[in-house]
Amino acid sequence: MIARTRSSARPGAGPAAPPTSIIEARGLVKRYGGHVAVAGLDLAVSDCEIFGILGPNGAGKTTTLEMIEGLRQPDAGEVRVAGLDPVADGDAVRRLIGVQLQATALFDYLTVAELVELFAGLYDADASAARVAALIGLVGLAEKAGARVAQLSGGQRQRVAVAVALVNDPRIVFLDEPTTGLDPAARRALWATIRSIRDGGATVVLTTHYMEEAETLCDRVAVLDRGQLIACDTPAALVRALGADATIRARAAGGLDVTALAAVPGVVGVDAEAEGGRSEEIRLRSADAQATLLGLLALAEAEGATLTGLSSTQANLEDVFLALTGRSYEPGDEPPAATANGRRGRGRGRVG
Repeated sequence: MIARTRSSARPGAGPAAPPTSIIEARGLVKRYGGHVAVAGLDLAVSDCEIFGILGPNGAGKTTTLEMIEGLRQPDAGEVRVAGLDPVADGDAVRRLIGVQLQATALFDYLTVAELVELFAGLYDADASAARVAALIGLVGLAEKAGARVAQLSGGQRQRVAVAVALVNDPRIVFLDEPTTGLDPAARRALWATIRSIRDGGATVVLTTHYMEEAETLCDRVAVLDRGQLIACDTPAALVRALGADATIRARAAGGLDVTALAAVPGVVGVDAEAEGGRSEEIRLRSADAQATLLGLLALAEAEGATLTGLSSTQANLEDVFLALTGRSYEPGDEPPAATANGRRGRGRGRVG
């Protein structure tokens, strides 16, 4: 990518100016028949940040992206991308953005280099051998440049799709679950690529169902649920807002009294499904892990319960999601949203 100058405050120049929003959505609404996929969503993405969108399937992630990209028209509300309406100014917006989908149809009998060159030509972008090699190297596929797409693994095809999304040197890059199907080493390599895209002066908007990925990679994260924005901040700020330093998990055969669990020292939240006021699956948010562990052991002894699977982990975005929505973050497969005439929408593996 061509490096763009990112603004920064000079020493002694006073406070830095607030970041400029390159994407703004206000009051977005999208319905599919009687189902409201997005319900009055407000969202602002700053220039040159990695912005993550989290939420289970059905939360409205993909529908929101499609409206921002100009692929679906909102039923209400408005979107501006670099000051442009993505529907009315579709051609101009498409020149500014690059999009990687969850499921992308590629030409299986072209080599990786031929495919990237083809898409660069379609965008009237630099399709030189040097440029093509640079893009392929950026996604870590230099050794596969001469391989046919049909010979690639699912994870490698995913990385080719990212390279294709960058052929027009976009100002904004949309990545829909870009690391799905990658092994841990390849996932971290792609994280480095995404950071380099941001550091080159572009804005990156991505969806992911990996909480660790959002926490590690994103400058800010939006949490969507049932078509609404329920939280938006830096990952660290969202975790701090819990008021918990750790999450204590355990299983107690026969269960422990939920009211007594809430009274254990250090506990600031109990996330449990209780039957008859008792819970076998125990998950406690704690501001003092040591005090909570000791108190939980004492409670189990007093109630004659044996704890198994006892663990303590640092509070993270998964805990944030559970606290905000009341349920664990367990995305599952759903069919793509139908269009108004009953046909399926564009080829994504999942629907937000």
